[in-house]
Amino acid sequence: MKKFTEELKKQAEPIWQANFDHPFIKGIANGNLALESFRYYVLQDSYYLSHFARIQAIGASRAADLFTTSRMAAHSMGTYEAELGLHENFLKQLSVTKQELEEFVPSPTAYAYTSHLYRVAASGSLAEIIAAILPCYWIYYEIGQLLKDCTPNVQIYQEWINAYGGDWFSELVNEQLSRLDQLAIEASKSEQDKMKQHFNISSQYEFMFWDMAYNQEKWPVTN
Repeated sequence: MKKFTEELKKQAEPIWQANFDHPFIKGIANGNLALESFRYYVLQDSYYLSHFARIQAIGASRAADLFTTSRMAAHSMGTYEAELGLHENFLKQLSVTKQELEEFVPSPTAYAYTSHLYRVAASGSLAEIIAAILPCYWIYYEIGQLLKDCTPNVQIYQEWINAYGGDWFSELVNEQLSRLDQLAIEASKSEQDKMKQHFNISSQYEFMFWDMAYNQEKWPVTN
């Protein structure tokens, strides 16, 4: 019998392939990505991850058992310690100033993506929350595996590849895959349909996030 997460991945396959083929990812792999686009990405992703950690914490509060609560809380802490720690290092390398951070405004896509996650977290079950956040885990893992043998001539791109191609990240992804497959067994057909929808929308947003960074997206009207 096919696992639920395999069904999710199959339905989103065209979106995922578009993620892998995006020029932002290709540019990291070959070192040709404009550094300004990566700098823009790091700022927006730091914003995104600060909210992603909160969504993980909300998921912890929805768990039916203490072990799952502790593991979801650990994932939230891991986002803060590992992912945001990585970004702090990148911000220093990219010479991002304190003033830039104070004046930071999230892009339309970053704001919309996090808003989507909060909407799921506000009314959804733990299974729905994990389905919504899973593409962020899983697509980054797949990209890490895809690029792990690449050797771009830009050090910061190599560090990014090394981070998501590592064993520590693989363990986190596999844990959430197993958790969602178990929750899907217990879920109703209606809940499963919602999980599929959340997963699909988040997969779209992952693609849009690369596109946002590549083009350094702006709000249409400045004030």
